[in-house]
Amino acid sequence: MMKFNRREIIGHGLVAGTALSFSTTPGCTAKGGGGSNLMDKIKAYKTEEFYKDDGSFDEKAAKKAYYEMMEYYSYPIPDRLRTEDFWTLEFGLGEFLEVGMAGILWLNNKEHNYLGHEIFLLPGQMIPEHWHVETEEAEAKKEGWHVRHGWAYMYGEGEPTTGVDARIPPLHKECAEARAEEKVMPGEVTFLKRPTAKHWMMAGPEGAIVSEYATYHDMNGVRFTHPDAKI
Repeated sequence: MMKFNRREIIGHGLVAGTALSFSTTPGCTAKGGGGSNLMDKIKAYKTEEFYKDDGSFDEKAAKKAYYEMMEYYSYPIPDRLRTEDFWTLEFGLGEFLEVGMAGILWLNNKEHNYLGHEIFLLPGQMIPEHWHVETEEAEAKKEGWHVRHGWAYMYGEGEPTTGVDARIPPLHKECAEARAEEKVMPGEVTFLKRPTAKHWMMAGPEGAIVSEYATYHDMNGVRFTHPDAKI
């Protein structure tokens, strides 16, 4: 069994997606579905809850929020989700509730070129726009997404969807190039039609839990549109 250190786990697990991918646009410098019998309404959070007094990101607080969302959806929390295999990111942008995610890499098999990954997004949270390139270790990543709970907007390259500008979070208003929008509901599946296409994902008002099926992921192949975004 292959072992990863924490940086490798986070890097190999970073993913997001859309089903649309064609031409680009110039860029920059109601309920999402079911609750559980444990919680009638998904909890609301404030950005400051996820940062320590010194301004650093509080991963423990972030994980707690995701566990609460899992409970809301009656999503099973096996022991592995209580370990360092379950990670969370705020991408160095300082606005966790706007740009952030959690995930667990169930597997990432380089030899046979396949990946299984779970993505967790709090209400309205997005994964920053990015794309994947070929590296010495891997081809440009191919990926598809299966929404399990809540729902998500998927954004890809192509003709911008009418009204999409109003939904792009502030940090990406001027830089998001992928503006062709698809609303993906629980049980629905979509995929990236061109491996190197720019894409991003944003949860609906009750968050989202999304399974990703993909080829092997090498963190060195990730590129972000936002100049300050990082793993």
